[in-house]
Amino acid sequence: MDALILARMQFAANITFHILFPTISIAMGWTLLFFRLRWLKTHDTAWLMAYRFWTKVFALTFALGVVSGITMSFQFGTNWPGFMERVGNIAGPLLGYEVLTAFFLEATFLGVMLFGHGKVSERVHLVATFLVAFGTTVSAFWILALNSWLHTPAGYEIRDGHFFVRSWLEVVFNPSLPYRLVHVLLASGLTASFILAGVSAWQLLKGKANASTPKVLRTGLTVAAVLIPLQIMAGDMHGLNTLKYQPQKIAAMEAVWETEAGAPLLLFAVPDESTRSNHYAIGVPKMASLILEHDTDATIRGLNDFPNAHPPVKPLFYGFRVMVGTGMLMLAFSWAGLWWLRRSGWAAGALPRPLLWGLAGMTFSGWVATVAGWYVTEIGRQPFIVFGLVRVDEVASRVPAPMIALTLALYVTVYLALVVAYVGVVKYMAEKPVDMAAPMPAGTQAVAA
Repeated sequence: MDALILARMQFAANITFHILFPTISIAMGWTLLFFRLRWLKTHDTAWLMAYRFWTKVFALTFALGVVSGITMSFQFGTNWPGFMERVGNIAGPLLGYEVLTAFFLEATFLGVMLFGHGKVSERVHLVATFLVAFGTTVSAFWILALNSWLHTPAGYEIRDGHFFVRSWLEVVFNPSLPYRLVHVLLASGLTASFILAGVSAWQLLKGKANASTPKVLRTGLTVAAVLIPLQIMAGDMHGLNTLKYQPQKIAAMEAVWETEAGAPLLLFAVPDESTRSNHYAIGVPKMASLILEHDTDATIRGLNDFPNAHPPVKPLFYGFRVMVGTGMLMLAFSWAGLWWLRRSGWAAGALPRPLLWGLAGMTFSGWVATVAGWYVTEIGRQPFIVFGLVRVDEVASRVPAPMIALTLALYVTVYLALVVAYVGVVKYMAEKPVDMAAPMPAGTQAVAA
């Protein structure tokens, strides 16, 4: 493999590892705020137990997200210097705003959340929790503004090959930002919800449940059951936006080679780029046109309309189906779990063990769907780094391939170890007995009154 392929693989490894943790922390911050408000309203210690436990999980998640984000940023200078040279006037400020949000807002008030309960007033602690949740969302906004701009560039002008801002409003609120932002925020909500439900199910299975477990399980299942239909609608709108601005990406996702009216929806196929055809195709006639254009006879442009300017087909075709398939499993488990909980009078212990095992197995299903969707999005931008304007091979560095291969191997080794460690620590904390003697915050009743 040449240096360009290795550099792309290295960046993919870094972004894959990094995205796992913001996907949890964005929604987890708002979940902690919910637990906090329930505790203040009801004074049920189960909500306080839930808040304290999941704050620790949030802190661990935040730490790994920050570390991997820093490593990823270094690669702009080492492997992709041409990117910042040409697009730095736009990318630099947006990345700077994200860093300021993450380090100065989230990190500062996370310290208050972790160590300030009982040392500051309930109101101050509640505000700190809100600011951490708000900071995670704002941080995601800036990153997604930049990422969306790379897909649908707007508000720029080019002078001597360098990009300059003509309108920051158009740069930030580019055509795909609203759809991408909503899609990612809902994905974060689903990821966090299944972690809540999965860990709670594991505690019930292992006899480690505490007073907070039923409440956390109900919260996770309820949020997931509500968000899944919203994500389906958001995904549909995002797909229509992508069809308008990046039709070749949609063609690759559906493995449509020739432009045709009434394109079928392929449930399974083996795309073959050498023959530009599909083998063993199983599809539903006209369904792709119906989904993409809401018209069974609509014409879908094929990949052959984009010679030498379309992304690789197999990663998008299979990645999209992994994402959708995982989403359907989320829908089934969340609705089944919520239905059974309601049927049993909200008694978490009454859930059948097969369902609990299924929920435990789905704990990190949000990671699978998120990574698959992210690959579809980012590989779908190939061969461009700024869609339609700057090709990836134009901005790569000239670092020798063996050097990139060495660092890639080291990155992957460390990242795999950290993911295993993260899952292991969450499992350990879930099975650890709750310290019922943990001190209650002073002055709670007075503040709440």
